[in-house]
Amino acid sequence: MTSWVVYLLQCVDGSLYTGVTVDVQRRLAQHNGERSGGPRYTRGRRPVQLLWWEPAENRGAAQRREAAIKRLPRNAKLALCQRVISGE
Repeated sequence: MTSWVVYLLQCVDGSLYTGVTVDVQRRLAQHNGERSGGPRYTRGRRPVQLLWWEPAENRGAAQRREAAIKRLPRNAKLALCQRVISGE
């Protein structure tokens, strides 16, 4: 069974990137150019840092959560990361 994950990255320019994957470490390596297959958006904004991730039930649920997060304003995305860090 594949375990899907929704994640949030911060780029070197301070911008945020939200995505889904089944392998967070592989995807982070792609975003940072250590492996082929990274998205165009992060190519010019390296290095990127993983700020937050959460598991999803399946691909559809991961993509719905990703879309919902992408609609949030920046401060709400950062607050989401802070809640996880502080254990709320």
